[in-house]
Formats: sequence, structure tokens, C-alpha cells
Amino acid sequence: MNRTVIEDALFPDCPIRNILARISDKWSLMVIYTLDKSEKEPVRFKELQRQIPDISQKMLTVTLRTLEEDGYVTRTIYHEVPPRVEYTLTERSRSLLPHIASLIGWALENREAIIKDRKDANRK
Repeated sequence: MNRTVIEDALFPDCPIRNILARISDKWSLMVIYTLDKSEKEPVRFKELQRQIPDISQKMLTVTLRTLEEDGYVTRTIYHEVPPRVEYTLTERSRSLLPHIASLIGWALENREAIIKDRKDANRK
């Protein structure tokens, strides 16, 4: 999937499709949430990888590039040997955090019931 072009054939300017499709993939919200836990401190790539152990290096790279492209993450490169790259959230991401927190709260409240419903559905 080309992550830089998300367009609805019938409604190409649809803000819901074009915005939410980019942040509601498997990793974007997790990366934003993990960067938030750093409490405004920059986080290096390897540290992000350690905090999200099931993400591959390639997917973390793609996700960070997408988030940077859309203005959710700032990437700072330090020209040192070896090169150092750090990531921080932008104000745009910080404005999204209360909504992520609400979604996490909702998931926690409904987790057991959802898991039960999944098990019941699989028994049918």
C-alpha cells in the first residue's frame, strides 16, 4: 500500500478517510503513545524499537516517516559519528493525545466483554 496516497474514489477530499487512514494503522497510534510516555524528551530510534518490541525495523521506519510527513513527529538528525536521530511529538500530536487516552480508556472498559464476544462468535 502506498502510504502517501490515500484517496477515496468517490470522495477524494474526504477528511476522515485521508486523515484517519494514516493514523489508524497498526502502529501509528502506538508510536505516538510511546513518544508521549517520554514526557517531551526526544527518543532515539533504537529506544522506540525497544519500547515496541513487536514492530519491525522497517515498519517503525515507515511509520515514523509517515508521522513526520503529516506533522505528528519531528525528526532531528545530529551529524555525529555514529549519526544520532531523535524523535519528538509536535503540538499537533499533543492535541491528539486526549483522544488517544479516551480510546485507551474505552478499550480497557470494554476489553473483557469484547474478548468474550469474540470467543462466543468463534464457537458458533
